[in-house]
Amino acid sequence: MTPDAIREGVVQGTGGVQRRAMAKAITLLESTRADHRAQADGLLTALLPHTGQAFRLGISGVPGVGKSTFIEALGLYLIGLGHRVAVLTIDPSSTVSGGSILGDKTRMEHLSVHEKAYIRPSPSSGTLGGVAEKTREAMLVCEAAGYDVVIVETVGVGQSEIAVAGMTDMFVLMQLPNAGDDLQAIKKGVMEIADLVVINKADLDKHAATRAEAQITSSLRLLSQHGNPEHAHHDDRLWHPKVVQISALHAQGVDGFWAAVSEFRRLQTANGRLASRRQQQALAWMWERIDAGLKQAFRQHPAVRALLPQLQQDVAAGRVAASTAARNLLAAQQDQAQAAIESIANQPAPAPSPAA
Repeated sequence: MTPDAIREGVVQGTGGVQRRAMAKAITLLESTRADHRAQADGLLTALLPHTGQAFRLGISGVPGVGKSTFIEALGLYLIGLGHRVAVLTIDPSSTVSGGSILGDKTRMEHLSVHEKAYIRPSPSSGTLGGVAEKTREAMLVCEAAGYDVVIVETVGVGQSEIAVAGMTDMFVLMQLPNAGDDLQAIKKGVMEIADLVVINKADLDKHAATRAEAQITSSLRLLSQHGNPEHAHHDDRLWHPKVVQISALHAQGVDGFWAAVSEFRRLQTANGRLASRRQQQALAWMWERIDAGLKQAFRQHPAVRALLPQLQQDVAAGRVAASTAARNLLAAQQDQAQAAIESIANQPAPAPSPAA
């Protein structure tokens, strides 16, 4: 399919036609080939006017907390309310082979086959933060296709999970009863940016879940007051992080969870913080891609590629410090770039054309 055909299929297609177009669009965006990148940029620009209307929900939590089970229960609940739900799931990649299992569709067996749901698993490919490199672009494709709730499920491997908060409207952290004392809750840096904390599997130990809810609520209050002075006093115009209990396996508490999400969206839209958050995320996304592009250009620079093999051997053998090797490589790139600029500047000006 051509980029124009893909765009038309994403925006105007239905059923299997739209799904195939979405899959091809995301595959094109994930490609690292230079010609594909140029096509992907054009496709993304063409899709942009059709984006921005969905609510973006990020969900994180340690492995085993029940993220996939909860997302399936939530997705089916939202479809029952008339929504179309897209789920972008990120699987951890092997540090040896680079591959991943991508088993989220297997775990979401009912949601994955629903006509009003779209699930796209992607490997993290070693990207820090538990999200794939092209997750933001994939979200825009889903929005352009008319999905009004986009959920991003992250790997769930530690504090680096905060990356998902930088690309979604609301960041949800899932916890387990008896996961640790109140000090453990405060120690987790990810807790500081959670908009909503969900205690899953509350049916297994109701007393433990209630105790965890009280401890985490106290921790959130302390963290929000310390990090944001305006939260020191309750203000009905502002969202204050909350804690809810659910049992995803039995679909209990999902309605209460969505009620909290809806309240968050209402408040953040009314006070302008939702729009401000998206603007900041767009700028952060731009700088992130600049950093990635500069790193790729550095690795492909002729002077760097000429020096890199020997310097790598010297660093590995202990003959040159790693910091010294890095400075030498950066200097080589800069010197060659400066020489190119001076060469262009020193070229004689073209002779003026004869007067007519």
